[in-house]
Amino acid sequence: QVQLVESGGGLVQAGGSLRLSCAVSGSIISLNTMAWYRQAPGKQREWVARITSSRNTVYTDSVKGRFTISRDNAENTVYLQMNSLKPEDTAAYYCNRWGVNKDPWGQGTQVTVSS
Repeated sequence: QVQLVESGGGLVQAGGSLRLSCAVSGSIISLNTMAWYRQAPGKQREWVARITSSRNTVYTDSVKGRFTISRDNAENTVYLQMNSLKPEDTAAYYCNRWGVNKDPWGQGTQVTVSS
């Protein structure tokens, strides 16, 4: 059974930074495109960033230049460095595989950005 465990969220002022981690067990991530998603209250979950097995990265427009996704295949972990945070980044953040074949969602990690 694959488990995704997100951590690193918290309360931060606008302009601040956070680094999220996603530890994956039960599956080897090295061959998969991995992604971060987020869900704000009352909104649908949306994709934020993804990274391929060859470490090519793609970002949704609203986070370009501020967020950086990375991966450590040896540690089976995916990261999301978030800089210049804005109140509109407030959401629960999740990681998972990119594409239709997703693993069971983890509990997520809450990011709250105060203005």
